[in-house]
Amino acid sequence: MKKIHIVGAGPGDPKLITVKGMEILAEADVVVYAGSLVNPDLLKYCKEGAEVHNSAYLTLDEVLEVTIKAVEEDKKVVRLHTGDPSMYGAIQEQIVPLNDRGIEVEIIPGVSSVFGAAAALNLEYTLPDVSQTLILKRMEGRTPVTEKEKLHLLASHQTTMAIFLSVGMMQDVVDELIKGGYKEDTPIAVVQRATWPDQKEVVGTLKDIAPKVAEANITKTALIIVGDVLKKEYTLSKLYDPSFTTEYRTAKK
Repeated sequence: MKKIHIVGAGPGDPKLITVKGMEILAEADVVVYAGSLVNPDLLKYCKEGAEVHNSAYLTLDEVLEVTIKAVEEDKKVVRLHTGDPSMYGAIQEQIVPLNDRGIEVEIIPGVSSVFGAAAALNLEYTLPDVSQTLILKRMEGRTPVTEKEKLHLLASHQTTMAIFLSVGMMQDVVDELIKGGYKEDTPIAVVQRATWPDQKEVVGTLKDIAPKVAEANITKTALIIVGDVLKKEYTLSKLYDPSFTTEYRTAKK
C-alpha cells in the first residue's frame, strides 16, 4: 500500500523532533510543512532537492492534491506538523480522504508545546495532593465548542489546565476560569513560543495576568497554564517513599 508520513515537528527547537521523525524527514522527496508554526530550521534536515511546500498558503484540497500526486509518483511524502499532530493538528480531515484513495498514513508523534511550556517553567503538572489531572483545552473563538466543553464548566474541576489557542482572548479566559470556581489568587502562567530562542514567560495570578500579558505584547503562539501546581507546594510522592512497598522494593521499618 502507498503511504505518507505525518510527522510531529516538536514545539519549536529543531532538536526536539524525534530521531524517527528526523530520519523520515531526511528521506522525504516531498515535504508539506505547516509554515505558520513549524520552525523553518527543521527543513535543514531535508535532503538536497527535496520538494517543499508551505501549507500556510494552501487549502485542504490543495494539500491533498500535492500529497496524492507525489505518492502516486512513488515519492516519499512527509506532512510536517507542529508539536504533536494529534493536538489541534487538523489531521483527521487529511487521513480520511487519503485512506479513501488507498493511501496509508503513518503518524510519527512529536513533543507537544504543552510539555515544552512545562519544561520552560520547570513544572510538573501532576503533583501529589495538588492535582492529578491535566485538562488540555482551548477557549471558544471563531471555532465553536460543544456546550458541555465550555471553559467555565471544565474549570469547575479545579485541576491543572493547559489552554491552547486562546491568549488573544486573555481577559475572557480569566473571566471564564473565575466563573468556574478558580479564585483570583490562583497562579497562572503564559509561555509564548516555548523552546524557541525568543521564548517568553509571564507569570501571575488570575487577578493580574491579563494586563501583564498585554504589557508583554503576547497575542498568539502561547500556552496558558493555570492551577495550584504552579505554587510548587506539595507532599512527596509514594514512588520513592522508604515506608512504601513497591514491586521492586520492600518498605523499610
